[in-house]
Parts: sequence; structure tokens; C-alpha cells
Amino acid sequence: MADIRIHREHSLGLAKARKVAWDWAEMAESKFDMECSVLEGETSDTVSFTRSGVKGELIVAPDHFDLHAKLGFLLGAFSKTIETEIEKNLDDLLGAANAAKKPSAKAAAKKAPRA
Repeated sequence: MADIRIHREHSLGLAKARKVAWDWAEMAESKFDMECSVLEGETSDTVSFTRSGVKGELIVAPDHFDLHAKLGFLLGAFSKTIETEIEKNLDDLLGAANAAKKPSAKAAAKKAPRA
């Protein structure tokens, strides 16, 4: 069995991190036929995911994500490919969330006081 561990720091806060995690879970369900469940907590959430040959969880905290997955024997041979795909998907979602968090230059100009 192969293990995949991914850690990503972020500055989204728990509410926005939850949104990213839910988007990731929806993508995992549709693209990889995973069964996902979310356990919301006060300070962090846990997204559990499973399918034949894969079992894991994504811990969602206000300042980081920790993903741990165990791959069965057959999928273990593809662990690097699977890890790369998970990293790409998570990084894409985090990038989109960070981009949405930052105000555009046009919006910032509108808020700036005029002289």
C-alpha cells in the first residue's frame, strides 16, 4: 500500500477554506468516482473520501489543508501520478480562491479616497 501526504498552507480562513474543500470533494466525486463525506467542526473540518483501492481524508483548517490517502496494491503503482493530479486540483482550487479574495485594481481604485 502506498501513502500520499499533501500539506498546503493558505490564508483563506475557515469559511473560504470550507468552500475550497467542498469544491474539491465535488470534483473528486464526479471525476474520480469517490464517495465523500464532510464532518464540520468548530475549528476544522474533515472530508473523508473513499472508493475501491483508495481511502483518505482532507483536514481543512483556517490556515492549511492536510490530505492523507492510502492507495491499495493496484493503485499503488500509480501513486506519483495520482499524487500529482491531486496536488494540481487542490492548487488550482486554492489559486482560484486566492484570486477571488484579492480585490482587483479597478475595485481598489473605486474605494480609494479622492483628493
